[in-house]
Amino acid sequence: MKESVKQKILLLLGTGLVLAFSRSPRHHWRVIEDLPKAWREIERRELYRKVKELYKSKMVSYKEKPGGETEIILTEKGKKQILIYNIDKMKIQKSEKWDKKWRVVIFDIPEKSRMARDALRRKLKELEFRELQKSVFVHPYECKKEIDFIIEFFNLRPYVRYIVAESIDNQDHLRLKFNLILERLL
Repeated sequence: MKESVKQKILLLLGTGLVLAFSRSPRHHWRVIEDLPKAWREIERRELYRKVKELYKSKMVSYKEKPGGETEIILTEKGKKQILIYNIDKMKIQKSEKWDKKWRVVIFDIPEKSRMARDALRRKLKELEFRELQKSVFVHPYECKKEIDFIIEFFNLRPYVRYIVAESIDNQDHLRLKFNLILERLL
């Protein structure tokens, strides 16, 4: 959850929305009210802490404005990080040598969240996961950060699990699908 708050802040700034903190609570709440629901759910103290961490890691900078406002600006380093978390451009990095572990994503999402469930399924397929069953997908490369981000993005944390498995009974078939058949010989 803590990492996802940072991701949300970076994405918020990346969309061009100005995030400003003010000494005036009225102004602060006006900014917060204009944000989508997911952003409003971030606790104010947590938001300040995460912005401070982003500042220390040089992903954002501050700009003091007249009237006591502090504007938070995305740095070049922050923009590069957004590309990592940009859900539309997200890709799973393939390592040079496969660690012979399978990443399994399983979910049981209620019908009331059908649109989010379908979006999750589409995104997993875009990321080249293979569907083992209707709600079970597998991938050979490390992708926990990406999956955590997607889960938070679609607000599906209670319904999705991420598993790292050493073997799957049909893994020869999966190795073939992922072009890992030569890995068996190494």
